[in-house]
Amino acid sequence: MEIREATADDWPAIWPFFREIVAAGETYTFDPGITSEGARQLWMVHDQPMHVAVAATDARVVGTANVYPNRGGPGSHVATASFMVDPACAGHGIGRALGEHIVTTARRLGFRAIQFQAVVATNTAAVNLWTSLGFEIVGTIPEAFEHPTAGYVGLHVMYLRL
Repeated sequence: MEIREATADDWPAIWPFFREIVAAGETYTFDPGITSEGARQLWMVHDQPMHVAVAATDARVVGTANVYPNRGGPGSHVATASFMVDPACAGHGIGRALGEHIVTTARRLGFRAIQFQAVVATNTAAVNLWTSLGFEIVGTIPEAFEHPTAGYVGLHVMYLRL
């Protein structure tokens, strides 16, 4: 597997699994009806200090991640990040490889920490992955996410000091 900087040419390969994941409504707070153009503008921004990566196997894009300041101004030293792995490729270490890459990249970009403000509590694969990489749950907003089958569930705020 190769992890590299994403290019505009990668979007057509990202969009199908992005759409599938968001439409499922289980892990992201994005509008399930988001268009390809709206999603591309949201995900593929390359302003510094932002980094967008893709994971590819045999030249096929199977995952993507981005990292950027969580807030502006006096809060810009703390990063946030988002991750998506093609559901057809889940369970093969792609999320872990992207997570490790983003932590390393955030350090290289000079961030002092990474904060995830909306990890769906029922997304145990993500919670387990982030805790195994050293993130801790610093709070949970009760019933902040409407899961399609579990109903109202919490959103974890997770933190990793770099």
